[in-house]
Amino acid sequence: MTQAELAGRAGIGVNTVSNLEAGRNVGFENIVRVAMALGRTQELEGLFLPKLDSIEDIRRYEISASRVRYRRKAGSQRNLPS
Repeated sequence: MTQAELAGRAGIGVNTVSNLEAGRNVGFENIVRVAMALGRTQELEGLFLPKLDSIEDIRRYEISASRVRYRRKAGSQRNLPS
């Protein structure tokens, strides 16, 4: 598949495909588009899964996943140094 064909399938410019191949900085959305055009979304998704190699890793992940961040009440501000 040529760069032009891939760019057309992904809906991005040929220069973007060229930059991606050369290892230059491209937007994450463009990486996702190329992965989808190449049928490689599973590999991309795998980058965002937690690495759980042991029971201890699973426990740490479950604890961190269950944390809840509370928002401050309206009108409540932190005392910031001037």
